[in-house]
Amino acid sequence: METVTTDADETTSVGTNALVGAAVTVLSATVIPLAPLLGGGVAGYLRAGEAGDGLRVGALAGGVAVPVLLALVALSVLPIYRAVGGMTGLGGLAVLVAAGTGYVVGLSTVGGHVGRRVADDRRHS
Repeated sequence: METVTTDADETTSVGTNALVGAAVTVLSATVIPLAPLLGGGVAGYLRAGEAGDGLRVGALAGGVAVPVLLALVALSVLPIYRAVGGMTGLGGLAVLVAAGTGYVVGLSTVGGHVGRRVADDRRHS
């Protein structure tokens, strides 16, 4: 008997794996320098499947983790930022946010690809 996967099941699985990867990223961000790589890797490992699945779930994990990480950084840096310069460095702040977003999503995407490859290797050996 063959199991058929519907689109709704696949979407739930991708979303769940992305949330798990984002949680790993956020929880390990203060301890591990390349935490998005680890979080994306976990999401990709759990997702395992087609070549693009690891990339997609890794990018989604990074995208979910970015707002949480930005909120944590804002809570810790904003009081210092307001005391030092206020709105004078708003352009620089926008560049830092964009660079941080690229860092998290990019490393999570790479981690998702690597995690999927590891899962495939383990399954075939």
